[in-house]
Amino acid sequence: MNDDVRNILLGVIAAGLSASLGWIARTYLWKRKLRRKQAFFGLPEHSESLLVVNRDAGSPDLAVHRYDVFALLELAALIKDCNAHADVITQDAARQGFGERTEFCVGGPGSNRRMAAHMQAMLPGVRVNIAPEPGPDRLAFQIGTERHRMEAGLAEYVLLARLTAGQPGPSRPVFLFCGQRAITNQAATRYLARNHERLYRKHGDSSFALLLKVVNSQAYGPDVVELVADVTRAAQTPLPTAPARNSHRAS
Repeated sequence: MNDDVRNILLGVIAAGLSASLGWIARTYLWKRKLRRKQAFFGLPEHSESLLVVNRDAGSPDLAVHRYDVFALLELAALIKDCNAHADVITQDAARQGFGERTEFCVGGPGSNRRMAAHMQAMLPGVRVNIAPEPGPDRLAFQIGTERHRMEAGLAEYVLLARLTAGQPGPSRPVFLFCGQRAITNQAATRYLARNHERLYRKHGDSSFALLLKVVNSQAYGPDVVELVADVTRAAQTPLPTAPARNSHRAS
């Protein structure tokens, strides 16, 4: 074997080793990313999850608003990415306990009784004005001592929460997407899809509640979302008896 042939063979072997090491590294990073995503969403391989659908509060029929359907599609894609499965049920048909399966609950307490139950049990510091009478406080959020009013199409709020039972042993989380309008529910699911890695780095597998503001949805749809505040502590603390002061009004 002359030097030229030997150099060619060594080059081929080196290229093969580099390609193999690169493939191994990419596979390792991909699997680590997948495991972190599965841990954050509580969706191990081939696990089952629950998508709880609300009803369209503006429709006399048992219909689902199209933006809520879009939200469910975004969540279904996340679940599929985790190699897990989802059952879709309506808000009045959900009977399972908390922590048995990962749950994604969409819609405000006025259109989703399951959401109302979760908020009463785990977010006692949050109230949503679901009274039918028109006025500036209709659909306003009260979180602790702060009140967040909606200006339809311009500034609308949505609560994105990841909650765990806090009991010994394995427990699956429930994700809440509680918005003042259906388009804000989709905005929250899109925000979660885009930012789940950052949220995992910050919160790990613990509970959190974030208040988001959807900006100018009449022009930008669900795409422009601002983080107003991490309201975990205020949301989990029972409301004070003193009247709330106005804050974070849409401008």
